[in-house]
Amino acid sequence: MSSERTTGEVPTAADIVTIADVEAARDRLEDAVHRTPLDRSTTFAERSGAASVGLKLENVQRTGSFKIRGAYNAMAQLSPEERERGVVASSAGNHAQGVALAGRLLDIDTTIVVPKVTPAAKIEATRGYGAEVIVEGDIYERSYEYALDLADEGDLSFVHPFNDGAIIAGQGTVGLELLEQYPELDTVLVAIGGGGLISGIATVLKERDPDIRVVGVQPEGAFHAKPSLDRDAIHELPDVDTVAEGIADTRLLEKTFAVVRERVDDVVSVSDRELSVAVALLAERAKTVAESAGAAPLAALLSGAVDVDGEHVGVVISGGNANLTEHGELVRTGLAELGRYADARLAVDDWPTGLGALSETIEENGAELDVLERARRTAEDDPNRTPVSISLTGSGPEHVGEVLDVLDALDGVAVVADSLDR
Repeated sequence: MSSERTTGEVPTAADIVTIADVEAARDRLEDAVHRTPLDRSTTFAERSGAASVGLKLENVQRTGSFKIRGAYNAMAQLSPEERERGVVASSAGNHAQGVALAGRLLDIDTTIVVPKVTPAAKIEATRGYGAEVIVEGDIYERSYEYALDLADEGDLSFVHPFNDGAIIAGQGTVGLELLEQYPELDTVLVAIGGGGLISGIATVLKERDPDIRVVGVQPEGAFHAKPSLDRDAIHELPDVDTVAEGIADTRLLEKTFAVVRERVDDVVSVSDRELSVAVALLAERAKTVAESAGAAPLAALLSGAVDVDGEHVGVVISGGNANLTEHGELVRTGLAELGRYADARLAVDDWPTGLGALSETIEENGAELDVLERARRTAEDDPNRTPVSISLTGSGPEHVGEVLDVLDALDGVAVVADSLDR
């Protein structure tokens, strides 16, 4: 770790991190992190055509993500003088919490710079671990530059979120656990932001079994790793546009690029809507709260972005630090994408006394009413009826459509418009 800027030179993967480094990291982390569970999912195996699917649940790790692994491993190796001076880091949220908790455990003062897009819940959690938090920059790259300036000015150690061998080695302990818990593994899917997690996992898997396929996953709005591999040079995006703020990086850096190009087999992209479906299904079928970045590998699995027919597939759910309001919106978007959630505009004769029959009819037909409210009247509305907006959920598009048809047939009710494509 240092406060120096990257040089642009690309080293070899072996110069950066080896499996011996990862094994040493596991020893350091033994009393500091959880060995997270592997949850087998028959549902997701059936949906994807895989022989089996195992969810590596880093969302239940300390601080809610894998980031504590790398942060603690790096900070535990600081000299006494470096510990005394303190550290600074930049983060979109999860690395911040990892550094903050590592600082508390190791008695090191921590300062974290986060971009303005960082969810308030992550900022408050970081402060709760004892760190000083500075909000600076509209995107992560601006926060990163500001943090480097602070490190230079204060002679502080900069704890990079991904472009550091010790960080990568710490994240690689996920791979050691994965192999022990899921020895039949054929393919592993891992989200890529800056590339630290997949670099560490790939280092382990390719050393232990070169035939295991390692596939990175990025959102379409932050898809930089594949172009970098195709060009054999780091490709930087001018900006990013995705709901997955935890992996909304604009580029790999020298060390992660070197490891990814040597040890990662492929990188695929997923849309924000596919991310929302994965978030919704994780909540419903796996009883797991994941942030959109953490759900990206499952989105790739379920969307068919990776052919896993007949394979044993590891899916790393890397984080669960979701803003609950945003999580709810993502779940609704995911259900709508699956055709299980619909908005409709009704014209009702008897307001408000007729609403009881309306809600009872929805329930009797096996659907759930999520929203019911009087809508703003427009010029197209029947002046003798009250416009009403509803949102409801069902088992699928056919079921939801059938419920809307039943409502339309009720006396005194007409379905004027709905969001289903029918």
